[in-house]
Amino acid sequence: MDKNDYVDLVRQRSDYKQQRQDKYKVDSKDRLSKILKKKIETTMIGALSSLEEHFGFLWDSPQGETLSEEQAVMRDLFQKVRSEILDKGNNQARNVDAELAQYEVEWLKYSMKIPVVSKNEEE
Repeated sequence: MDKNDYVDLVRQRSDYKQQRQDKYKVDSKDRLSKILKKKIETTMIGALSSLEEHFGFLWDSPQGETLSEEQAVMRDLFQKVRSEILDKGNNQARNVDAELAQYEVEWLKYSMKIPVVSKNEEE
């Protein structure tokens, strides 16, 4: 193996490590993006659920009965508010990628240190 072969081998290894690190950063950013979008979505759905739970009596009617005029107005108002909440939340979820594009992200993964105790120390 001559010197040029060795230099090429070292360069290829370095290039491979860099490519692997770049891919890891892209994967880390994608992972964070998905997690953030899911959290925004969960917040929106939770807010809507709370609204329905606490104010649903304003537009609900016993099964089989038609809604009164007031209930119909309240139901339509709720549907409008629901739509606005979902639209605003979805816009923010889309903005996550635009915001993350300004950062380098690297997932630090989970690490756990488990202490090792010898039997002599326990006694």
